[in-house]
Amino acid sequence: MSDETSTTATAPSAVTTDAGDQDTDSSTTLNKPHIRWSDSYTKAHDAIQSLSSILPSVPPSLSSSETPAACLLRDTETAAQISKLLRQPDSGAGDDNLCRWLYDTFQSNEPELHLVVLRFLPVIAGVYLSKVNLHKPLAGFEAVLLALYAHETSSRNSQSITVNIPDLSHSSIYHETNKAAKNSATELNLAVISPTLEPYGTVRSTKRGRIVGVALELYYAKIPQIPVESKLEFCEFCRIWSSGQVGEDNGDLKRRIHLPWELLQPILRILGHCLMGHKKDEKLYESAIGAIGCLYERALHDLNTKAMLATGSLLQLVKLATECQDVDYTEITQTNTITL
Repeated sequence: MSDETSTTATAPSAVTTDAGDQDTDSSTTLNKPHIRWSDSYTKAHDAIQSLSSILPSVPPSLSSSETPAACLLRDTETAAQISKLLRQPDSGAGDDNLCRWLYDTFQSNEPELHLVVLRFLPVIAGVYLSKVNLHKPLAGFEAVLLALYAHETSSRNSQSITVNIPDLSHSSIYHETNKAAKNSATELNLAVISPTLEPYGTVRSTKRGRIVGVALELYYAKIPQIPVESKLEFCEFCRIWSSGQVGEDNGDLKRRIHLPWELLQPILRILGHCLMGHKKDEKLYESAIGAIGCLYERALHDLNTKAMLATGSLLQLVKLATECQDVDYTEITQTNTITL
């Protein structure tokens, strides 16, 4: 198989407006045009109309809604149809109309439509990574993934994401010390969460994990707004990726894949949210535990110490949370034993 697969997709046509509809607000600058509610509505309505020519049926309530993008994001019937098409054995090719719709919808630059595309990222990434070694053309999937990667590269200005880790060698501002203050500006303990991004126009085999990983980073950044059904699909594919099952089941490819750290890191962040999100869903919680358990077993099998530490830590959090539920900290115990 070639190390490089070319992906091309036609950019969506621009939505034009009459000159009389332009906003004359003085606060609107020439280099940053004002996006009106009617523009967002038109783009979402056009996306739904295009989707109706691809899916067997689209609920009429989507087109008639005053918030079509939000309704499209939350409509479980439409989502089930899209997921089913994405899981077909012939999905993801360059002439796949659904992949082209996903690409065009994301390129509309509407935040709510971005969420609609991100909602299906677990299925796109899951099916793509399972098929990638089968020597099948997957330019449709790759075009969508590259669009997500390019968006994140542009929004981050290609910069890395870092955090400053507290260093015990630095004196605390809350304690007196006789040591001379260190120059914190030159001695920051920086940890790189996500390295710098390079622009890519094609998906090379050596960069595939990075491209999919960055797409998952974008998914994680928007995860509070993503429907729970999408997160359940993500947990499902995590189990498949870690353990796998050679062959096909009802058209679904179930194959164990290579899990480099650049791919595994955002996966674990997403699973961490599924475990500790502010809106706890019991079904999602149990599914996330199962996915983390599979990834932990995979790390043990591969002798991947970094993955063992990360997945083991998440499992330990689950154990601690379970133990804490059985403890009543308001209860005063009476005992004559002094424990040192």
